[in-house]
Amino acid sequence: MNATQEKLKVQLEQALIAAFGADFAGVDPILVSASNPKFGDYQANVALSLSKKLGKQPRAIAGAIVEKLDVSEICEPPEIAGPGFINLKLKTAYLEAQLNTIQADPRLGVPPAKTSKREIVDFSSPNIAKEMHVGHLRSTIIGDSIARILEFQGHDVLRLNHVGDWGTQFGMLIAYLREVYPDALTTANALDIGDLVSFYRKAKQRFDTDTAFQETARQEVVRLQAGAEDTLHAWKLLCEQSRQEFQVIYELLDIKLTERGESFYNPLLSGVVEDLEKSGLLVENQGAKCVFLEGFTNREGEPLPLIVQKSDGGYNYATTDLASLRYRIQQDEAKRIIYVTDAGQGNHFAQFFQVAGKAGWIPDDVELVHVPFGLVLGEDGKKFKTRSGDTVRLRDLLDEAVSHAHADLKTRLQKEERQETEEFINEVARVVGISAVKYADLSQNRTSNYIFSYDKMLDLKGNTAPYMLYVYARIHGISRKGDINFKELGNNAVLLQHETELALAKYLLQLDEVISSVEQDLLPNRLCEYLFELSQKFNQFYDRCPILQAEEPQRTSRLVLCDLTARTLKLGLSLLGIQVLERM
Repeated sequence: MNATQEKLKVQLEQALIAAFGADFAGVDPILVSASNPKFGDYQANVALSLSKKLGKQPRAIAGAIVEKLDVSEICEPPEIAGPGFINLKLKTAYLEAQLNTIQADPRLGVPPAKTSKREIVDFSSPNIAKEMHVGHLRSTIIGDSIARILEFQGHDVLRLNHVGDWGTQFGMLIAYLREVYPDALTTANALDIGDLVSFYRKAKQRFDTDTAFQETARQEVVRLQAGAEDTLHAWKLLCEQSRQEFQVIYELLDIKLTERGESFYNPLLSGVVEDLEKSGLLVENQGAKCVFLEGFTNREGEPLPLIVQKSDGGYNYATTDLASLRYRIQQDEAKRIIYVTDAGQGNHFAQFFQVAGKAGWIPDDVELVHVPFGLVLGEDGKKFKTRSGDTVRLRDLLDEAVSHAHADLKTRLQKEERQETEEFINEVARVVGISAVKYADLSQNRTSNYIFSYDKMLDLKGNTAPYMLYVYARIHGISRKGDINFKELGNNAVLLQHETELALAKYLLQLDEVISSVEQDLLPNRLCEYLFELSQKFNQFYDRCPILQAEEPQRTSRLVLCDLTARTLKLGLSLLGIQVLERM
């Protein structure tokens, strides 16, 4: 109810001026949602903050404000409570009018952002020649949800996949494959991704223990950087093979990304170092070129440098990140750049943001945001791994979730003595399994670690995707049972009489507020909390209010409430990247 809150805020500001004079123009009325519904819907706390300035008791100040306050179109007569709180309760007629308005709106009353901005969301970012694992789950899912919300708000969003496709590891892998499997360097898909990963591990072991092989690998890097035809061809084949495997997972998760790997910025790295040198920020330290940072020290308490060119002349992640940042500001013309990575990289982002700031590369109208997230833990509370101690492959995790959902559905159908086609069962299992994984992740505050449990995330009760999908399917069950086409209900007048109808109505009208807050603070769990609470309020309404058996005009009014709930759930879940089902 952002619009409602804005209207009330304006009226309160005008009342302040009318009561105490023009000096009080611009004073914040401190309008917040009421902590307890029995006191109303909103509460203005400004009277308490003005007591010292005006030399009056807060209740007297509140009385003077209320005397000049005109909110009769929106609220019942204001009430003063406690030491001077101004309580405001929305009129039922106002709520009904608001619902009738959003009923005809595809955006359900959520206005687009006042100004559209170019925003970049950098997320997922797997490494070539490695499989996506559970560590990529959170970046991929959180980044996609943030991008969806920003797109819905009307921003021009560039979804970037900053893949690791350059550097020493490629020299190492190509050198090893030249010896043991040269066909992989000349023929597309000569290896499957699992074998490629296995060869990568063996190449790494060899690189760590064999100095002669280290030198061979470094020469391959030099050849790659120089554009040697055979090495470049081999590199492209390895990248394409990994890309195909990543795409399988992105399609499973319904994720869209524009790939722009580390290699894209390779021609820009020397320019980064040159410009830092010109700005006087570079210091040579043990042969490496560095920028010393404020607020970062080593164990000895000495200032910590950010290395941008190694002593051997090579570049590193920081150099690439600085080059990518400049490109995104100068070429992509981004106004907000959002990096979705694990919390462990927080220092890295703080460091290269500081260097870019010192170099004068960040205009005043550009915002850089690191969106950190915690770890995925197993049920033992430790880092989520397979029984053998390996990192869990993301493909296996998703397949397992669908398999669990399939088994759960089969059990439920047997209990209900329902017959469904295999096609129906497979589709429901796919949607429920993938949705459960996504929602379990997004419903946590992203800064926290969370425990991954198939049983909890697939539970039909509690704050889970299946619970909300079930509520959505329940509403469509009402339409099937009553042979109702929600689209044909037209612009019917909503009548709010029962307390559960009022509670549901007020909550339906809070969607704009929630989406606006997620757009700003980039915490998708707030949208999850809203959808869960909405589902609970609908179930309370469903349990206490007859719908199909109600007399007109109450019957149609309640069907409109059902339709608005279903549409709100569908929209909210879509912004989390979750598909809905009309039958489960």
